[in-house]
Amino acid sequence: MKLYDLQVNHLTNPIGFQMENVTFSWKVKEAKGKKQKDARIIIAEDADFEKIVTDTGFCGDLRSIGSRVEMGLEPCTRYFWQVTVRTDVDGEEETSETAFFETAKRELSWSAKWITCDSGDYKAEVSSRTKRHPIFEKKVSKKEKVAKARLYVSGLGMYEAYWIPQGEELTDNLLDHEEYRIGEEYLTPYSNDYNQWVQYQTFDVTEKMRSESENGTLAILLGNGWYKARFGFSAAEDIGFYGDEWKLIAELHIWYEDGQEEVISTDDSWMVRRSTIGFSNLYDGELRDDTLEQLPLEQARLADAPKGKLTERLSLPVQIHETFTPVELIHTPKDEEVFDMGQEFSGIFELKVNEPAGTKIHIQTGEILQQDCFYNENLRSAKSEYIYISDGLPKTVRPHFTYYGYRYVKVSGINHLKKEDFKGLALYSAITQKGTVETGVPLVNQFLSNVRWGLKSNFLDVPSDCPQRDERMGWTGDAQVFSSTAMYLEDTYAFYQKYLYDMYQEQLDLDGKVPDVVPSCGVESCACVWGDAACIIPWNMYQVYGDKTILENQFESMRSWVDYVSRVDGDNHGWRYVFHYGDWLALDNPNGNIEQVMGATDEEFIANIYYAASAGIVADAAKVLGKKEEEQYYRALSDTQFQIVKDEYFSKNGRCCVKTQTALVLALKYHLTDNVELTRSQLRKLFKDNGDKLKTGFVGTPLLCNVLSENGFSDLAFTLLLNRDFPGWLHEVKLGATTVWERWNSLLDDGTISGIEMNSMNHYSYGAVTDWIFRHVAGLDPDKNHPGFTRVNLKPQFNWRLRKADASYDSPAGLYQSGWEMTAPDQVKLTVTVPFGCEVRVMLPYAEKLLSRRELELEKEEFQNPIFSRVEERILILQPGSYELAYTLDQPLKKVYTVDTPIQVLLNDSDVANEISKVLPIRRIPAQYVDRSMREIKEEIYSGFIPDEIYQKALDFFDNYNAE
Repeated sequence: MKLYDLQVNHLTNPIGFQMENVTFSWKVKEAKGKKQKDARIIIAEDADFEKIVTDTGFCGDLRSIGSRVEMGLEPCTRYFWQVTVRTDVDGEEETSETAFFETAKRELSWSAKWITCDSGDYKAEVSSRTKRHPIFEKKVSKKEKVAKARLYVSGLGMYEAYWIPQGEELTDNLLDHEEYRIGEEYLTPYSNDYNQWVQYQTFDVTEKMRSESENGTLAILLGNGWYKARFGFSAAEDIGFYGDEWKLIAELHIWYEDGQEEVISTDDSWMVRRSTIGFSNLYDGELRDDTLEQLPLEQARLADAPKGKLTERLSLPVQIHETFTPVELIHTPKDEEVFDMGQEFSGIFELKVNEPAGTKIHIQTGEILQQDCFYNENLRSAKSEYIYISDGLPKTVRPHFTYYGYRYVKVSGINHLKKEDFKGLALYSAITQKGTVETGVPLVNQFLSNVRWGLKSNFLDVPSDCPQRDERMGWTGDAQVFSSTAMYLEDTYAFYQKYLYDMYQEQLDLDGKVPDVVPSCGVESCACVWGDAACIIPWNMYQVYGDKTILENQFESMRSWVDYVSRVDGDNHGWRYVFHYGDWLALDNPNGNIEQVMGATDEEFIANIYYAASAGIVADAAKVLGKKEEEQYYRALSDTQFQIVKDEYFSKNGRCCVKTQTALVLALKYHLTDNVELTRSQLRKLFKDNGDKLKTGFVGTPLLCNVLSENGFSDLAFTLLLNRDFPGWLHEVKLGATTVWERWNSLLDDGTISGIEMNSMNHYSYGAVTDWIFRHVAGLDPDKNHPGFTRVNLKPQFNWRLRKADASYDSPAGLYQSGWEMTAPDQVKLTVTVPFGCEVRVMLPYAEKLLSRRELELEKEEFQNPIFSRVEERILILQPGSYELAYTLDQPLKKVYTVDTPIQVLLNDSDVANEISKVLPIRRIPAQYVDRSMREIKEEIYSGFIPDEIYQKALDFFDNYNAE
């Protein structure tokens, strides 16, 4: 037996995070037993466990997915812990490796003062607006041998901390010495509402302080960041929304081996030197001029504290995770030199330079090429550049206080540019991959890669909408619709916890309102679906992780959002009549303009449904938390609002009066119709009338395929997934996408961008279909009555065109695997792995005959497979272990095509359509005839349209195809 993935508050060995309560979790693998009998957690102040703080003893109530242990936490203290697990097999017991967590300053007062410097202009030749970024420094003389050392620090707008050993000269070239950096984090202290709270980070600097040198210099470089530079919708000028001066606070705590403690704190004795970074912001990039003369040292001065409370961190570290080298150096028709990185991502870069003094090197980033040339007009006002003025010395430069969303990099000013001179560095928060899916269709696999890279690109401290243009904001709607997919792909609990904390801080200022973006940067507008993130995301987290702490933390946020909507709604449905984005970027608006953003689904209908749904979620959360009065109140509110929707938007016969794909999807998801079959037939007809193509936007698309599968339309869901034409997920893959587009038509078929007012090649929202791929295609559907993935209802959806799906998911409860492969149209091989302590209930598709025989012929050898060891009402109940089963389906899943098959059905199968198009141009058949077959067109409409020799070739093609 092995214990792994030990976490405290869903963090691995956290240092300096907020900790009001302490929850421990772990996973078990390779055990002989099937479930945990009891467990024991021991917590100590030393790694040898001689100074025990808490010992739970063996207890049957400790849950591996999350067990809170009540204990007093001291400030600035590292705690070590182990968990021991006993299984249901006598004598099987295992103790984990030692893990730790460390508190920050907590309630300790700060001896440090906020300091600043002159923020005036230091004008360089290259720019009259240049402001040389400061390096605050303090010489440190160590007294004895160092036992441990910690740096508690925050700097606004951004900071990077360095330790310079004695003997090393502290000059402007500090910028090039990564080995002196403290920590492996970028863009600290991260993004939040600085008027509400300011995060500080805790760094373990023990090893750096144990250097042989007695003395050294603590140096902290400041940039502008979210705090002090333009950011958000009001950022026409480079003016900080939160502040206009640099601010720094830091304490270096040194504990010596003789028991002494020394604290070096920021005050007005610190000195300031000027770096050669003259400009930085997140949208426009950075300017560094190494020809600038070194300026005299300045004295730091005391500063007013920022408005927000100085608080322990919640943000995960933003780090470099992948390094890319260019796949090609392109010489464009405009005589540009452009690197193609082969993959779009967000981050920074390194560039080797060795050019004469005064040479200006200009780097620009973009997402796509146009007419084979560099292009960045869709970035709107964001310059997205890096300018370096060489001092003539060879060096490797990289940006410090900005990041880019890019695939293509245009470089000018370097002679003899080479691919090996450049490295792309992918930056995103420290999330951990948990889920993967591989199918039998390469285009689908590429799409799944695109979804993951869309996530990585936009999980940079906040779940942003896009990483490249003058936006990069935490849009609540995008975050909400993608949250369940994100939780399949990565461990996102701590990431979303910080975002939801941000959200509630904003709500405290806005009387419960959830602004459209979080942090808001002054945005106070709100809308349905977007604001409902306050309820939907924490509920999704509880369902996936099984830890009610998130509901405890967010309950007031959830409730205050619904209460805000209630106040706006009043007695006359006022909530319907404020602005709502509705089914944003759907394709069914009758306007039809290429820049059209509003879908056709009635925004009032959507608003009322989400109001009711969020009230129901608050009731569900109240039930989990034992809040009976709140549960009753919000349940009644939810029921009332759903009934209002039924009364107003549905006929007495159960027909939905809002006739769009998204409206009918919502009607089925929320069980709004009394005539389910009618609603299903309405929805199927809408798709048929549109050539089995989707028209849904931000509301409908994330729900679409799940609702289709849950209502018997999995074939249609697969048709939508596998569609290679516009609009569809694989259409953009065919056009070269490596992340997910914002719009279905971000690029036209010829590769031309469709518009530049709002067009991103890196938005993850439409990647939310990946939830359906895990949940229904692979079948890993968690039982809602058993939060934390302790039970899964497995009903995979087989499809001959997809051929196979193999998913793994290292859930909060352990590693699941579900895979199927069709070896013939009526033959499938199924594999399942159930983690320790969990249960899977398998509903075999197309297995009626098999299961009927199983019930009648238990003694047959073919049924001795362990997968049949327990069958209840034709459901296979699997305990922990790995299983395989190959069986014959009740019917072959390869479709049979003939000249009597409707043209639309042929078009839906792109492989068949491509082949038959070699014989007959079926894609040019008028739309009014695509519901007819070849035979009907030839015999009933116009015999000359399909000549006899072509008709015969079609007959031969179908004979050969069906025989394969």
